[in-house]
This record gives sequence, C-alpha cells and structure tokens, in this order.
Amino acid sequence: MEKSYNPAAIEQRWYQFWEEKAYFETSAEEDAGDRERYCIMLPPPNVTGSLHMGHAFQDTIMDTLSRWQRMKGADTLWQPGTDHAGIATQMVVERRLLAEGKSRHDLGREKFVEAVWDWKEHSGDTISKQMRRLGASVAWSRHRFTMDEDLSHAVRKVFVTLFDEGLIYRGKRLVNWDPVLHTALSDLEVISEEEKGKLWHIRYPRTDGRGYLVVATTRPETLLGDTAVAVNPDDERYRDMLGMELELPLTGRTIPIIADDYVDAKFGSGCVKITPAHDFNDYEIGKRHDLPMINVLDADASLNDKAPEAYRGLDRFEARRKILEDLESQGLLEKTEDHNMMIPRGDRSHAIVEPYLTDQWYVKIAPLAKPAIEAVEDGRISFVPENWNKTYFDWMHRIEDWCISRQLWWGHRIPAWYDPEGNIHVGMNEADARGKAGLADDIKLRQDEDVLDTWFSSALWPFSTLGWPEQTESLNRFYPGSVMVTGFDIIFFWVARMIMMGLKFMDDVPFRTVYIHGLIRDGQGQKMSKSKGNVLDPLDLIDGIDLETLVNKRTASLMQPRMAPAIEKATRKEFPDGIPAFGTDALRFTFATLATTGRDIRFDLGRIEGNRNFCNKLWNATRFVLMQTDGHSVTASQRPGTIDRWILSRLNTVIAEVDQHLCAFRLDLAAQALYEFIWNEYCDWYLEFTKPLLQSGGKTEGSGTRHTLLHVLETILRTLHPMMPFITEEIWQKVKAPLAIEGDSIMIQPFPAAGDTDPEAEEDINWLKEVVQGIRRIRSELNLPPGKPLDVRFQGGADRDRSRQTRFSEVLAHLGRILSTEWVSAEADTSQCAVALVGELKVLIPLQGLVDVDEEPARLNKQLAREESDLKKSRGKLGNNRFVDNAPTAVVEQEKQRLLSHQANVENLQIQIQQLESMRS
Repeated sequence: MEKSYNPAAIEQRWYQFWEEKAYFETSAEEDAGDRERYCIMLPPPNVTGSLHMGHAFQDTIMDTLSRWQRMKGADTLWQPGTDHAGIATQMVVERRLLAEGKSRHDLGREKFVEAVWDWKEHSGDTISKQMRRLGASVAWSRHRFTMDEDLSHAVRKVFVTLFDEGLIYRGKRLVNWDPVLHTALSDLEVISEEEKGKLWHIRYPRTDGRGYLVVATTRPETLLGDTAVAVNPDDERYRDMLGMELELPLTGRTIPIIADDYVDAKFGSGCVKITPAHDFNDYEIGKRHDLPMINVLDADASLNDKAPEAYRGLDRFEARRKILEDLESQGLLEKTEDHNMMIPRGDRSHAIVEPYLTDQWYVKIAPLAKPAIEAVEDGRISFVPENWNKTYFDWMHRIEDWCISRQLWWGHRIPAWYDPEGNIHVGMNEADARGKAGLADDIKLRQDEDVLDTWFSSALWPFSTLGWPEQTESLNRFYPGSVMVTGFDIIFFWVARMIMMGLKFMDDVPFRTVYIHGLIRDGQGQKMSKSKGNVLDPLDLIDGIDLETLVNKRTASLMQPRMAPAIEKATRKEFPDGIPAFGTDALRFTFATLATTGRDIRFDLGRIEGNRNFCNKLWNATRFVLMQTDGHSVTASQRPGTIDRWILSRLNTVIAEVDQHLCAFRLDLAAQALYEFIWNEYCDWYLEFTKPLLQSGGKTEGSGTRHTLLHVLETILRTLHPMMPFITEEIWQKVKAPLAIEGDSIMIQPFPAAGDTDPEAEEDINWLKEVVQGIRRIRSELNLPPGKPLDVRFQGGADRDRSRQTRFSEVLAHLGRILSTEWVSAEADTSQCAVALVGELKVLIPLQGLVDVDEEPARLNKQLAREESDLKKSRGKLGNNRFVDNAPTAVVEQEKQRLLSHQANVENLQIQIQQLESMRS
C-alpha cells in the first residue's frame, strides 16, 4: 500500500469500475427470484442544478441505505432522474438569448422549446456527473427526465382522468404572481425575508362628515382596490359604526365598515383595509362577506383600467409615490413610520411577488386528501421521526385546492383546447379532445397556453418512472417503494402530493416510510445561500480549493454586488488558507454523523477534518496489519486467546448495532458506533495488544492472531462500506487475498451478520484496559514522559485480579511501559504512591525518584491556580441567568461540561499536591 491515503488517486477509478460492472443496476427478472425488494426514488434535482450541500447530504443517506440493502441481498433499485424545472430552466435559456440580443418572443414558442431541449442535451447533465463524484450508486440505465415522452404521457393521462372526474377545473382565484416572469408561483418558489420598509397611516373619511378612521398599510397603491374596512366585532370603539360607509381616498367610491374575527383589536387603530384581490387574508375575508374583488394591477404590476385615470399605466412603485403625494396634499396621510417587514420575492427573478387575481387551473384537493390522511393514520405510511406526522396532518386538514397552471412555455403544456365559443375540451391530444366532444374537423381549436406546475409531474414520480400507465414488470416489482428520503421543507409540496396521486392511480401508497432529514446550515447555524456568501460546494470539500478561487466563486454569484467586500472579508477570515482536499469518504462520513433527528444541522470544517483523520487512521492500521501478516501463515485458531475473543465479541456487537441503527434510519448512531470501534477498540487497543503477542507468540498463536487481525479488518470494511465506499473498496482489495476471499468487489459481498458475544472475554479485557488507563492517567498527572519505565505495585483486589495480572503481564508491560511489578500486602505503606483504582484493586506507582518533591508542588500550584480561575469563570457564566436563558443550548451544555472538567482537575491537583507535601515532610 501507498504510505499515505490519497483519495484522488482511487475514487474515480473505483466508481468507473462499479458502473462498468453494472453493480448499481437491479437484478434481471429471472434472477430476482423471491428476494426482498428495496426501492428508493431519488428526489429529482433540477436539470439546471449543480450539487449543493443539501443534495450531497441527502444523496449520502440514500446511497448508504441502498448499498446496505444491496449487501443484505435485497433486489435494490435507487431510481435516478432529473426534473425539467419549468421556471429555472426557462430563465437559463432566456438569459442565453438575452446575451445574443434576443428574447423568447423573437423565436416563438416552438423554436424556444427546441432551444431549451438543445440546452438540456448539451448542458443539462452537470448534476448527474457530480453525483458520480459523490459515489451515488443509482441505477443509471433507468435515468428518467420528467419531460421524457413516456412520463409526459403519464402526466397527460392523469390530467385527463382528473378532469373527466371533475377533480380539475379552471377558476379565478388569488395566486402568488411574479410580475417579471408573468407566471403564478408556488409558495416554495417565493422567498420571504425581512427588509426595511414604511408603514403609512391613512385617513378614511366617514361619509356622515363626523371624522375618519385610520388604517395602516405597507402597500398604499392597493387602497385603490379596497372594498371594505374591517374591525373586530368585540371592539367597543367601532360597534356603532358597523354597516356605515367610508369614503375611499382618491377613488370617489365608498366602502362599508364590516366586522370580522380576523382583526386584532389591539394592533394599531384596530381598523384593517380589506383588498380581496391583492391580499391572501383579505381574499378569505372577502369571500366570507361576499365583497367585490377589484384587481387594480395588470400582469407586470402596473396600474390597470380599474384604477382612477390619474394612476393608470404607472408602475406599482411609481403609483405608490404619486398616491402618497396626493394623500398628503389632501390631508389624508396621518403619519409615516419605519417598519421592518417580510418581503416576498420570486426565487428566480427576485422581483417582489404580488397576490394577483387571475384565471388558473386547479385540482380539487379534498377528495384526494382524505385517503392520504387515512394512509398515515392507519400506519400504511410512517414518518421518521414520528413527530412529522403532526406537521403532515396539520397541513392536510387545512389543505386548499392546488393551482397547477404556470404561464410559461417550458413544461408539460396543459392538454386543454378552446373552441370559438370558449368551451373547454380536454384530451390526450387535440384529436382525442375533438373526438370526445364530437367536434367537426373544420371547427378550429386553440390549445391552452399554460404549462403544468413542475410539482404536478413530480407527484407522479414514484410510478411514472416505472412505466405507468403501462403495467410493466418494474412497476410490479418496485411499487410501492420502501422509503422516501427528503427534507421537511417539501412535505407539503411533494410528499403529500405523491401520496395523493399514488393512492388515486395505483390504489396503494407510493412508499412505506418517509424519512425526514434536517437542513444543512453553516457553522453558525445560518442558512446557506449565495446572497449570504456562506455556501460550501461539496466538490470543493472533496477536491480542495485555493483562497482566491473561493473568494471569486462566492462573490461572482451575488445578486447584490455591494455585498462583495463584506463577503470577501468574511471568507478570507474563515478560510485563510483556502479549503484543503478532504476526499469523498470523509465528506460522506461527516454527513452520516450529522444525520440526526434535528431540524437544523450545523456543518463546520472541524468535523470533516476529523473524519479525514479517521480515513488516515484506517489506512495506517491496514498498513500495519499487512506488514504483520505478509509472508506469514494466516489460519483461524481453533482456541483463540482472550484478546482475540474480545475483539471478535466487540465486532459482533458493533455489527448488530450498525444494522439496528440503519433499520431505524439513525445513520448518526451507526457512524458513531463504527468510529468508536475502529478508532478506539481496533486501532488504539487491539493492534497494540497484538504487538507483544506477535513478537513472542508461538507459530500457532501468532497465525491465529494474524488471522483475527485480517478477519476483523475485512469484516469492519464491509460494515463501513455503505457510508465510505471508496476507501473500503481500496483496502478490501488488499486484504481479500490473504483470507482467500473470492469476488471482484466489496460492493457485492454480503453485509456482515452479527454472531455471539463473549462476556467473559470482554470483562477480562475491560480490566486490562482500566489498569493501563490508570497507569497512563498517573503519568499524565505527574507530567512523566510516556516512555519512562515504571515500577508498579498492586494492592487488594480479588483472586481474579491476580489471575488476570499474571495472564496479561506481557501485554501490561508493553502498554504500560512497566519495569517491574509486585503485589504488596494490605498493611504496606502506600502514602508515597500515586493511586489508580480498578474496582477493589489499587494500582500503585511509587513517587520516590520519579518527581522532584521540592519543585513539583510549585508547578502543580500554578496549574491549580489556573484551574481554579477557570472554574470560577464557568460558575459565574452558569450562574448568570441571561447567559443560561439566551445562549444556544449547545453552548450552555458545553459550559456545563467545562465546569465538570475544571472541578475534577482541581480535585486531582489538590490530591497530588497533598501527596507531594507529605513526602517532603
């Protein structure tokens, strides 16, 4: 083996090998037999996208589960694919056209869609290549795209069926409207962030001339569409005014005062302007009170003909400025206040989104939601963690009809046609629609211009990718899927809709389990975003990146260039030397350790650096094992020694723990168990235990220990492989020959099965470890060199302690650097000995000659003063209620651990000083 581990030298080589061998693919039907099926659907990333930390985290989880199940013998499908991503993809291509001085309207719809397909074919495979770098073992031969013809056929089939059953309709309702892209947006495509704004207090005169009511608004241009002012029905101030009319400023109209429980009487004046066509809450109030809905904006957010003539054609913000001037000149603007508020912006155009009343297509959702609720209630689908059930139910019980139309050119065009009278005809194609309606060929039909919401086709993903509506062999084998792995932010937008569509069209749930993971944030707990300049690229963590390239990368993609200097400064401070190459396995293992049950997951480089060291530890341990076994007989012992029995017992325990944790989707606990076993028990203890045995043991004993060294290493490689595929493959190829293992890859080896444990061996070795740790602790406390030989005395204990000391004397001497040992009587004077307790046994180290009894107390007193000072600071922090109540929980817990550590150090130092003082006297 190479002296040091270099992930760049092996990763792409092994991935290419796996892919060429088709190890990621499902079994042929005739080979599948009655094997258990395991299926995970990859949440299809945008075809325009590139791998970000959320993708890498999620893909690591799915790949770990897929590799684990494959090794356990399941016929495993991890279904890959990409989403056509309507808005995102259309914008990419439109920007390319803009750079050429063209627009999509210059090309026309057909040519523009051809241009998008051309872009997709040449540039739309970036994320698939990046997934390969991450080690994703998806079935690439089955890769699907939501605009593939057979998937598009499935989309049309679902639309037509739902329409024919009265579950799809066209209606006028309020939607999120992007005035730049001229399309409706889903809530997920709207990003709301706090921005500085104004709150204007406007007087609405009473028609009886007896003063006015004051309402506050952040959007004064919408007052032109007001149709009422609402107050709380229990507000005594306005009870006598209910039903009265107010003059609507600048319009010449009057509007009523109404009562509605929605109004908070304690907020502001207790009066709220109601604009049903331009606010979602007002829209609901308007429906309850049967108010007119006056839309005063057009598609690009300019004032339309419903507005007074003075404001028609003005952009909404120009109209706002003029309206405020006119209100002030008429004495109707009472005051203006600074006001921080949440501003909704389109995630692609970054334009402020308007609630907009427009004709759209909708799915009547209640009949589909009811069985989807029941499927979770009766346990056919389970959420992990279980607390997400409540989130699902809360949303499903409040669900509203789903707006499925988008005013775009790229996407699944709605299969609806209009005749000259405006009647709607729906079919799989125009001929089908015409035939169903019995229309003559000479009647001209016009297809609806809109396309379907991307989430509509994504909702069919679990069965459309398997060939539905055809009853394919894949559909029969892999539907329903085993688990859906996704973030909590799309439970509503995707998971719920997949459940509804699966139950409707497959008469079964689309998956048995929904595993909800948290969202990756930066080390300070902030959301990673380009605007914040805190994004980490997974490939930069794998390959490394120099500081200047990192700075340029973070500042070049900013929507607000003025932020560049601050982001450059922060980047240079956080990464003064750039980011080193950590390799894929270190990144994957870090993600596994972060896969807790929490909502937010903090990622910092300290974790991945520690896991790169873990890779190095495993590599170096393998080099040691191969050096000890090369050229030697390697045969399993019929009567292994206690130390070999111990490591085999611990191996069986960790195998069982890992399998159990993976079954429960606790990758973090599985990773922790593996880390502890490999680093501490195998590398730090077992390898050290074997050194004296291999140096002095007989041929038979040495051969058995060498076999155990290799056997445990090979087994743990198979257990670790699902999380760290590359390094485990590379090492496994080195260790399989001495063990006479056949097979081309660790990928197709069985996942280890746990055997019996050996409590007796574990008790013996725990004793051995405690003795060694006691001796090492005394060395550390007395500041003694690690290699200095020591005289050790034993006192007390039981017969088994004497037996163990005799049996393990050689190993004890090696690990403890022991010069001599002696058992002393219970009456022996041990006052001038350092003591470590192992149960009833005292491990004693005579201090005479080891330390300078005149100088050492002074050094220890200085150390004691520092510890006492730190202890006082910790007590002060934890005694401060402001700190305890306001600091993050993790910070408070860390401080509590510091307090306990300082307390223990103070107590130990005081004991040592007393011992030394007694020696001086």
